Amino acid sequence: MATERTFAIIKPDAVKRGLTGEILSRIHKAGFSIIAIKSKWMSIGEAQGFYAVHKARPFFGELTQFMSSGKSVVMVLESENAIGKWRDTMGATDPAKAAPGTIRRDLGTSIQNNCTHGSDAPETAAFEIAYFFSGHELV
Repeated sequence: MATERTFAIIKPDAVKRGLTGEILSRIHKAGFSIIAIKSKWMSIGEAQGFYAVHKARPFFGELTQFMSSGKSVVMVLESENAIGKWRDTMGATDPAKAAPGTIRRDLGTSIQNNCTHGSDAPETAAFEIAYFFSGHELV
């Protein structure tokens, strides 16, 4: 299996609840290398641009308001099969449906307040990484 990179966010709900350290610990325990990381308070415009793929969906306004409501931690993670591995580490979007031991099951409180985001495909990862990080930050 090839080494790849994926994009991850520790969302505002988790940052506000003081869960950043716990989630970073789980990232390390799962065997990821953190290639780039920064704290970011997204503007509403940045959130709308990042989630533009969902613009026609009914939850778009609520999602972008939530993602611009406080600080997040944005990261580039690297490992073998990073995209699938991070999605497995996070668990299902709905914490009630996530597998035991996953971040969302253990720490999430609702579909919106599920603590984390992760890219779902290589093309998405490339867009999301480039949205927050320039090339010189990824060496």
